[in-house]
Amino acid sequence: MIFNQAEFDLRCEWGVKGVSQLAPISDVIVIVDVLSFSTSVEIATNNGAIIYPYQWRDDSALDYAKSVQAELSRGRLSKDGYSLSPASLTKIPAGTKLVVPSPNGSSLTLLTGKTPTVAGCLRNCEAVAKFAQKYGSRIAVIPAGEKWEDDTLRPAIEDLIGAGAILSFLNGSLSPEAEMAVAAFHSFEKDLLAKLKKCSSGKELITKGFELDVELAAAFNVSDCVPLFTENAYINSKDITS
Repeated sequence: MIFNQAEFDLRCEWGVKGVSQLAPISDVIVIVDVLSFSTSVEIATNNGAIIYPYQWRDDSALDYAKSVQAELSRGRLSKDGYSLSPASLTKIPAGTKLVVPSPNGSSLTLLTGKTPTVAGCLRNCEAVAKFAQKYGSRIAVIPAGEKWEDDTLRPAIEDLIGAGAILSFLNGSLSPEAEMAVAAFHSFEKDLLAKLKKCSSGKELITKGFELDVELAAAFNVSDCVPLFTENAYINSKDITS
């Protein structure tokens, strides 16, 4: 296959097509949605919460939450409760079960099939890299990107930077796509917060009053929590007993 980067150990490709091309031939896959799904999952699971990804925020999401005896996260603009806003999750209690609909990070997670899947961001990039290599040398890192109004993929610089941060801690041969991500990370690593605040996704969140979310997402390598997707939910890998 031309597009699966199979001749390289470390692969990187965007969104849904990236998952479909790379997941079947990789030992582990890393979903990177910096603003904000992956960051939210890291913060929540680091507190001991259990996060169930879901694709749509509709009536079926509420039914699903009931089926797994979990709360349903609120819309981001909600002033109360838990949402995709990382700031809303900083004090989530251990053991809380939360369904989190998202068109990007959640949706991609649910497409990875049987390939071991982790959520990576700038906060846990080194820990994710070290954890991923326990599964094998063939590692796929998927920058999620965002969606335009017509539902097409908008490549998002914060996800490319996050993917590059993770890839920079991995050992193995880099595909050109992975090399590009690493180069993007190294270009911005000394000024991550300023760059995230100035990129389109960051400006959008700040305009809506979520500057703290951008600040939380820009914190580099501050966490050793690796959210592992198992039994339909992300759980801190340290909390999973073999």
